Amino acid sequence: MNFTPRPHDLLWLRADSALLSVNEAWVSQHWHPGLPVVVRRDVTTAQGIPVGVRGERREQRAAARVRGADILRVITPEMLADRACLLASPLVACRPVQAALALGESDWPWRWGVTGSTGYALATGIAVLHADSDLDLTLRAPQPLARDLLQQWQAQTDTLPCRVDTQVETPSGAFALSEWLREERVLLKTATGPVLTASPWSRELS
Repeated sequence: MNFTPRPHDLLWLRADSALLSVNEAWVSQHWHPGLPVVVRRDVTTAQGIPVGVRGERREQRAAARVRGADILRVITPEMLADRACLLASPLVACRPVQAALALGESDWPWRWGVTGSTGYALATGIAVLHADSDLDLTLRAPQPLARDLLQQWQAQTDTLPCRVDTQVETPSGAFALSEWLREERVLLKTATGPVLTASPWSRELS
């Protein structure tokens, strides 16, 4: 499959053997191709696309790599934020899913998607959510966004029935929206490591 992987995309693979460079013993016991892996923020090399594997327990997280040719299916965070997808989920009554539905009722001038545990639950139908689960979101921002509009987004997320964490995705990396609205500089997560910057849209950082 030819595509440009982005952090938080969920990937389904052809076989167990498609998962490369795994050092955690539990992966072979608990992961199988029926479960997705998630693209993580790292450099794509000749060894493959960087992904993360999720286990049955919260502490079970493993880094791995996959080849593009072994990817059968991709679900993006934006696809999971689609209203039809949210309403069709068996987890629609959970607070994070209700919060995502409420956000979707407004017309925002950017694309956004659901990530984290809520995204994994929506994509798989596996009930990994609990009463105190957060809603993790990614907001696509290839160009700088107006601060007042971001403040409106943050104000609305503050009224939702669960804690919401929004990461803003720029060409150079991602940063926490709450930090950007509060501070003059942010810790930008890039493929080569975190960078403290006042210019998170600078392509010189990528």
